[in-house]
Amino acid sequence: MIPCNYHTHTCFCDGKHTPEEMVQKAIGLGCKEIGFSGHSYTPFDGSFCMSRENTLAYIKAVRAVQEKYAEQIKIYLGIEQDYHSPESTAGYDYIIGSVHYVEKDGAYLSVDESKETQIAIVEQYYGGDFYSFVEDYYEVVSDVYNKTRCHIIGHFDLITKFNRERDLFDPDHPRYIAAARKALDALLDAPALLEVNTGAMSRGYTTEPYPTRDIISRWVSAGKEIIFSSDCHSKDHLLFGYDIYEALKVSL
Repeated sequence: MIPCNYHTHTCFCDGKHTPEEMVQKAIGLGCKEIGFSGHSYTPFDGSFCMSRENTLAYIKAVRAVQEKYAEQIKIYLGIEQDYHSPESTAGYDYIIGSVHYVEKDGAYLSVDESKETQIAIVEQYYGGDFYSFVEDYYEVVSDVYNKTRCHIIGHFDLITKFNRERDLFDPDHPRYIAAARKALDALLDAPALLEVNTGAMSRGYTTEPYPTRDIISRWVSAGKEIIFSSDCHSKDHLLFGYDIYEALKVSL
């Protein structure tokens, strides 16, 4: 079966290529479908999301390639809706619900910017207690479906992105495990797919996809479904890690 990708970023947010370039790559790889998911506008941080102006341009560009390539590939217009985004999701074909920030003391604290940023956040807002940061993050994740009404739950444990060496926190610590499992349990009734996301792998941050195999196994054991995503920001990574996903499906 030829794989497809539904978590795809373009030049309208923090991706490198146009929707048409992505579509042409997908066709070249033999994909039957592709879904676009630009980052929704967040007024407090414009560093990687679409502006409101770019959102309109993004919609227009994806609708144009839908028409142009209709006989070659099925194209979906989606949105990666940040939990804290005030934007409407009306009119999109599907929604990926993601958490990139924790709100604390009136500030939006990025989970996704850098290792140094995470360390500074924990020092300033949590007195050096990384597990309190983890607990706040997963509290937001637990509510991501209720807030976004997403079809796909994006990178569930994004907070681990910069913890490859396990020097920020121990993912086997009881507080970490309790917070992650509590969030997962809260999402089990949501009519959404859990994303297996290789985006951090393609950019060299991790050697395993989001989320951990323990989380994936618990989700699948509850009768829930998963979906592959490369979370690509470049056409060269459109199907990155699909071999890992295929092996994972067999082992579950």
